[in-house]
Amino acid sequence: MMYEKEEIEVNGFIPITDDVYYVGVNDRDTQLFENMWPLPKGVTYNSYVIKDEKNVLVDTVKVSKIALFLQKLRGLLDGGTIDYLVINHMEPDHSGAIQEIIQNYPDVKIVGNSKTFDFLKGFYGIEDNLYEVKDGDELNLGKHTLTFYLTPMVHWPETMMTYDQNDKILFAGDAFGGFGSLDGGVFDDEVNIEYYENEIRRYYSNIVGKFGPMVQKALKKLEGLDIGVVASTHGPVWRSNPQRIISSYDRWSRYEAEPGVVIVFGSMYGNTEKMADYVARKLAEYGVKNVRMLSSSTTHDSYIINEIWKYKGVMFGSATYNVGLFPPMESLIKNLSHKGIKNRVFGVFGTYGWSGGGVKTIMEYVEEHKWPMVADPVEVKLTPSEEHYAKLDELARKMADSIQE
Repeated sequence: MMYEKEEIEVNGFIPITDDVYYVGVNDRDTQLFENMWPLPKGVTYNSYVIKDEKNVLVDTVKVSKIALFLQKLRGLLDGGTIDYLVINHMEPDHSGAIQEIIQNYPDVKIVGNSKTFDFLKGFYGIEDNLYEVKDGDELNLGKHTLTFYLTPMVHWPETMMTYDQNDKILFAGDAFGGFGSLDGGVFDDEVNIEYYENEIRRYYSNIVGKFGPMVQKALKKLEGLDIGVVASTHGPVWRSNPQRIISSYDRWSRYEAEPGVVIVFGSMYGNTEKMADYVARKLAEYGVKNVRMLSSSTTHDSYIINEIWKYKGVMFGSATYNVGLFPPMESLIKNLSHKGIKNRVFGVFGTYGWSGGGVKTIMEYVEEHKWPMVADPVEVKLTPSEEHYAKLDELARKMADSIQE
């Protein structure tokens, strides 16, 4: 069935190819993704329909967006039905509309793997009309044939990807996704990708980053596929340059980094920040052009981790608080320690009043995770002296040498 341009615009579904449609929705209301990560630019929940002898819906949307989602589906199907619902990922921002889909299309068969069905029962009590697939299985729809690739821990145990052999579309689940609503443009060639790139990396580093080795396994499994379109569950649909996002995920999951230094400081009354400013200036004098100064008190962890994912050098500067580490700094370092970060070099400095503890606590994390240090930490009582500035100069020089090797 062919649709008039006005009909497509009114109903909100967008053709990717002659038979495949985007029926995703924007969420500009939710403030925190997973109730943790800020969404200043919003987020999308992408869903897709393949129209064939058997109609397929690939993933659904968050429960708060069901009404708009069903409106798009009804407009597209025009009285038709959904024969299969493919679930690539069971996280509720993608599975939240499953019960509504079953109520509206009671004969739909739910396609997933055995672990998908464990979550399906646990979340929604659904156990009927299941169609189990294993790695490499195929499903013929008529003109289209789907192949399923299990990609566990990218980033949940049940995650998988679905490849349309006919149109060479990879429905990738949460892989290759990113933060940011799609404001008019849906495809990579319709938007300024540079605008989205930072939010895509922030999504990767905070949501998927811990599972870099599993991303590498998934990429290996997809080798040899002719991928013409990458259709993720978040962010733009990559139809013009899908290799760009695939290459980015490959690079990020191998923990590659650019020359540059992220200085994160936690300062109560300015003395630690003074040390951070001095180190930043010295880094510039030693030729480091990319220096990022971030306060742990005013910058959300997700933005700091995003910058650390980009640059090779990391410097923590913290005040002591209650004979321990300044709490915002400890929150960040604890969060970072969960991400499995590799191939970075570290420097540490800080201050204390009557008793140390801040630098000591940072070093405990450094030693636990075997993060390589460029030099011994620099710790100051109250405020830095000329002797301390000399040590900070040396710390900056060694950091600059390390990241530019």
